[in-house]
Amino acid sequence: MAAACVPTAPPSPGGRGNMPVPLPTPLTEAAPESAKSAAARVYYAQVQQALLQQGLLRTDGGGQDTPYTDRILAENFLKIALFDEYSRSAGGFVQKEAASSLRKWTGPVRVGLRFGASVPAERQATDRARVGSYLARLSQITGHPISLSDASPNFWVYVVSEDEREAMGPALRAALPGLSPQDVAGVTQMPRTTYCLVYALSSGNSGHYTKAVAVVRAEHPDLLRQSCFHEEIAQGLGLANDSPRARPSIFNDDEEFALLTRMDEQLLRILYNPGLRPGMTIEEARPIVQRLAEQMVYGGSS
Repeated sequence: MAAACVPTAPPSPGGRGNMPVPLPTPLTEAAPESAKSAAARVYYAQVQQALLQQGLLRTDGGGQDTPYTDRILAENFLKIALFDEYSRSAGGFVQKEAASSLRKWTGPVRVGLRFGASVPAERQATDRARVGSYLARLSQITGHPISLSDASPNFWVYVVSEDEREAMGPALRAALPGLSPQDVAGVTQMPRTTYCLVYALSSGNSGHYTKAVAVVRAEHPDLLRQSCFHEEIAQGLGLANDSPRARPSIFNDDEEFALLTRMDEQLLRILYNPGLRPGMTIEEARPIVQRLAEQMVYGGSS
């Protein structure tokens, strides 16, 4: 799983020129599975099984074995929301943590699901229902308008097979004009150790997110697939980094938790508190974050 913030590029005149190229979506039978996609499906089924056998990919949201204090919650927020997991270099994004400013959406988030022709109609229906329910939960948690919208999305989630992902260059460049050829290659040549990813675009250095694109492998088995939806959409809202100290959390590369946890909900509530403004530095945000974390852990208030 991976996330990256993309610096803005000037929008195309008229705005509509930035709409991604839609992938073909079958109404009945899915396209035949290629040998490459079949091999990926077997591989990721084995990955999920191995993680489950290790007691990972938990879905309980955390319990008595995962206590944390207000200080831990605040420090996890600062690490996850005010640092980037990936940094931009001359050749595109590289995995190198770097301090950043606070990013979040100030306008409504309209999520559009785009399925490759390889995804069966019944699987599409299941994904739509689950993502729609998850978005409603995120909207309730944050108090921010977040919904499923095929009409005019600004956050695209592509569910694609190996072959479809390798052909996504035009759609990616149309969705996020700020992507370099190396950034596009990060998707089209995605290593199999990356289960899914999201790119989010902000307006200059303002911290205002305006567009995002997430890519999820169609070959994933059920729980790994849900895990990708949960993490990439939440990261695309502004929690861009991971931390090995975050527990219970999906913003941790140890894969202990598959789905959004109670701590993750609090991180999102902090992020979308009106007191935190896009563009804030860690020094500006820290006292507000500490106060909110104390209220959440000990005061029962957000």
